[in-house]
Amino acid sequence: MALEVQSALIGRFGAVPFLTDGGLETHLIFHDGIDLPEFAAFPLLRQAEGRQALQRYFASFLDEAEALGMGFVLDTPTWRASTGWGARMGWAAQDIDAVNREAVDFAQGLRHGRRMPVLVNGVIGPHGDAYQPGNVLSAGEAEAYHGRQVAVLAGAGVDLVTAVTISSVGEAVGIARAAGAVGVPVVLSFTVETDGRLVGGMTLAEAIAETDAETGASAAWYGINCSHPDHFAAELIGPHGARIGMVRANASRRSHAELDEATVLDAGDPVELSMDYVRLRQMVPTLRVLGGCCGTDLAHVAAIGQRFRPRG
Repeated sequence: MALEVQSALIGRFGAVPFLTDGGLETHLIFHDGIDLPEFAAFPLLRQAEGRQALQRYFASFLDEAEALGMGFVLDTPTWRASTGWGARMGWAAQDIDAVNREAVDFAQGLRHGRRMPVLVNGVIGPHGDAYQPGNVLSAGEAEAYHGRQVAVLAGAGVDLVTAVTISSVGEAVGIARAAGAVGVPVVLSFTVETDGRLVGGMTLAEAIAETDAETGASAAWYGINCSHPDHFAAELIGPHGARIGMVRANASRRSHAELDEATVLDAGDPVELSMDYVRLRQMVPTLRVLGGCCGTDLAHVAAIGQRFRPRG
């Protein structure tokens, strides 16, 4: 069943990669001046001005992808919308369930009437701080923790779920198993440090191999996010590269620790980042989804899109 779900999702992509958005949370904080407690965007769905900010943000990326003739993977703003993070912000579990459903409805409304293919993507984040994982979950613990959010997103009608900024194999395995239990396609995206390794020292190749071994290769593909291409490009070399289908890089070369302490946004160079993506896809032709992460915005994704738009 898992392989059938995986194949069905892959079949929806053609030769031209789909775009996705940039760094939602950093855009809201640094460009829109919106305070995000716990770096969480989902509470904005319950605020009129917050919903308007989210709509402006995502609509700009959808407009760009449509103008370029490219498909789009449309995220739900639910990276922090799990029960653990919700409890830290005073949200009851049933309210977290409800806001996840609202996020899917919101995304489905945004894609209505679009002339290009748009996939609604239920976003899942790590249970704790991905860059300082003081409590690394086992696969069983991760499945129990994330299973509720995965099931709610699947039940609300997402096309796939994507776990981003994951820094341990146990958490990746648990999320994949939770997705398999409800029959929703899953993408697993790791984040790496400046040395190209996961925070615990594991290489990307090791992380992918171990996760595939523990899950029967049930993930549709893997991704890399929240790192600069200079940090991970060399880690794409090898057979595991064929399993990587998404890149959402930072334009900044700073480390995670440096970015956490930054009071000024480091947006890097959009054109330079787009050239990096060209080189990455030459190395990994299986890249299907291209976007940005912390510090990136429409300028970065538009520059990337210009490099990959259909010609002819």
